[in-house]
Amino acid sequence: MINDNLIKYLQEVRDLIVQESKKNLANEGMVGKLYDSIQGTVIEKDTRGLYFKILMEDYGKFQDKGVKGKDPSKVRGGDKAIKEQQAPDSPYEFGSGNMVGTFDDFALSVADWAKNKNYRLRDEQGRFVRGTYETIGKIIAGNIYNRGLRPTMFFTNAFEYAQQQIPYKLEKGLKLDVEKDIEISINKK
Repeated sequence: MINDNLIKYLQEVRDLIVQESKKNLANEGMVGKLYDSIQGTVIEKDTRGLYFKILMEDYGKFQDKGVKGKDPSKVRGGDKAIKEQQAPDSPYEFGSGNMVGTFDDFALSVADWAKNKNYRLRDEQGRFVRGTYETIGKIIAGNIYNRGLRPTMFFTNAFEYAQQQIPYKLEKGLKLDVEKDIEISINKK
């Protein structure tokens, strides 16, 4: 059987997932390395059928599902600090996995991010105080480690949206391929 139309519609589904994932990230203000990394593979065939993959940076799964914090009671920031879990239902938790890196590496990357965003330390009254970006990185990284990361569901929502489109697209693709196969069979006689 020739699968040209089915492949065409699978490509549309793949591209829809990529497009919606990127749109969801952009709506969160998260255009950068993760956004740029999202892409679909070519449609391949194996013994089970046709398939494709959506590729992205490894940390995309943590941005999507969120990460439970280690101990929200240890959040720094005084009385105004929010001391609760960001992702209580996440399958991921800081300190429980096998991701490579140290807290200091994490703090330094947060410090670089804070510097790029020009974040500054403030006291309880909102006045700027002295402190290095390294200090800011350690404070923010510690709070992220203890509170966790809020789930964005950028990929999950895109995938669920595409799933709603799949039955129509696959039905249409299969129908066109079957019609094409019947025409080819009739012409061969």
